[in-house]
Amino acid sequence: MKFAFLIMGKFDSEKDRAQIHNGTAQIIGVSGIEDAMRTAQKLQREGVDCIELCGAFEEEGARRVIEATGNKMPIGYVTHLREQDEIFDAAFPKK
Repeated sequence: MKFAFLIMGKFDSEKDRAQIHNGTAQIIGVSGIEDAMRTAQKLQREGVDCIELCGAFEEEGARRVIEATGNKMPIGYVTHLREQDEIFDAAFPKK
């Protein structure tokens, strides 16, 4: 199985990437939702089987990436337990 983990931030998706296990596992930095949608479509064409998204995507961003891939592959997103909301808000302040 080939999979990718997309992280969102100040990244260039063409340059900010790494892979292990002969490319079967990748991590790619994307600059935003639109970039993630394009990147996910490209990964899908390249035969990636599954994509996981960092928590910055939240549910709405995950839905948009799912739509961009035609809901044809499993796409998940990272979340955390509610009791850590305050800690996460301090670490990742909303813009």
